[in-house]
Amino acid sequence: MGLEHNRVQPTRHNTGMRPVEIYPTGLDRLASLLAPARALRLGQAAERTRVMLADRTMWHVNSTAKGGGVAEMLSALLGYVRGLGVDVQWLTLEADAEFFAITKRLHNWAHGEAGDGGRLEMAQRHHYEAVLASNLDSIAPQVHSDDVVVLHDPQTAGLVPGLQACGAKVVWRSHVGRDTANEYTDQAWAFLRPYVEQAHGMVFSRKSFCPDWVAPDRLHFISPSIDPFSPKNLDLEPDRVTAVLVRSGLIAGRDRDGDYGFVRRDGTTGLVRRHNDLLLSDSPPPEDARLVVQVSRWDRLKDMPGVLRGFADHLADMPEDAHLMLAGPAVDSVSDDPEEAEVFADCEQAWRSLTAPAGRRIHLAQLPMDDPDENAHLTNALQRHASVVVQKSLVESFGLTVTEVMWKARPVMASRVGGIIDQITDGQDGLLLPDPKDLDGFARTLRHLLNHQRLAAELGEAARARAQDHYIGDRHLVAYAHLLETLIGTER
Repeated sequence: MGLEHNRVQPTRHNTGMRPVEIYPTGLDRLASLLAPARALRLGQAAERTRVMLADRTMWHVNSTAKGGGVAEMLSALLGYVRGLGVDVQWLTLEADAEFFAITKRLHNWAHGEAGDGGRLEMAQRHHYEAVLASNLDSIAPQVHSDDVVVLHDPQTAGLVPGLQACGAKVVWRSHVGRDTANEYTDQAWAFLRPYVEQAHGMVFSRKSFCPDWVAPDRLHFISPSIDPFSPKNLDLEPDRVTAVLVRSGLIAGRDRDGDYGFVRRDGTTGLVRRHNDLLLSDSPPPEDARLVVQVSRWDRLKDMPGVLRGFADHLADMPEDAHLMLAGPAVDSVSDDPEEAEVFADCEQAWRSLTAPAGRRIHLAQLPMDDPDENAHLTNALQRHASVVVQKSLVESFGLTVTEVMWKARPVMASRVGGIIDQITDGQDGLLLPDPKDLDGFARTLRHLLNHQRLAAELGEAARARAQDHYIGDRHLVAYAHLLETLIGTER
């Protein structure tokens, strides 16, 4: 089973993949954050990568160029690879709503959750393969023998056989998973196995996410990372943070005169716009309010409705100046996630049912996605402004938003699930919630953190150090260099 390029395919549904612009970035800035020995390892890995990929193209394929952690990581990492002079290309799938409903189901099942309650039977498999066959038609003529192709997540898995038929070295990179298998994870892997088992390499974020049938000699583990110099993570002065949030309408206050420019990924300058439609309500949180923030996609596994209920039901126990903001992308902007609008609608319904005092202290924000760099800049400011950042995921393969706020030295409170367990040492650089469904425990922990500001500051400072030690891009790039060595390092 799988897609072969010369095989007769079902009716095609698409026109082909979309190229994504990659902006070259030098490694010097990243190296400037590192201790000498670590900077040396990065330089050595970069040189090995340059040699191994000489006269080859490295392709990365995923489902979307914006609106998720995979896209953000690729934007940063591939910029550094392009900066080495390597021919690296990034393509995203062209697919229809039915395809993304199928792959969202796979996404939920791989996390051990029922999702929309649908099935993955032969009809769904045929549609999945037909859509990917059309995408294969557009990439196969461009892929040469000895190229390297990295396919990301369930959406791309069915491309493995066809790209191997082109002579490429094919790696499948899974950014999803669950620590303990159940009936849903078993079904997800049963659907994906005929495709991904053929890959030359398979990459997971944690060992526990890997099914037991993966051949050990093809197995690799790579933790995700952030780029400290991206618009989402670049250092911002406190006054600028406040000014940006007031200008955008995310908090109330006096609009300041001054420079509202920011540096885009391509090096040009963008400008923070005035918005009047980011918040569901007309009453932004006051400038001096202590803001509890969760920033994530409107995904059921992120449990935004649970965060809202946990805060609202215990409002009387929270400090009087504490407000909650749930922020995610504009729901009509993320093409590969059909559940976004449904989850936001659940949050909106819950918000509209609140009493007036609670409604004034709980805010729902849809951040603009028509300008992804402005979105990143606003997210950066919002995370830095927060008194506490929450990530109350029910399941989490790796909390990229957790690492982002750790880098910003903010206190973070997150669920003890999946990759978050690797990121946070409970009580040292953040606080872990033993049971993310325990809303009383969530409220107690949040109240404790809000009432002990010295503890919050100490956790934030320790979080920054841990993020720098483990989760910035140099470690990710070195790990990919090692992966390439296992694939092609002995061929020259």
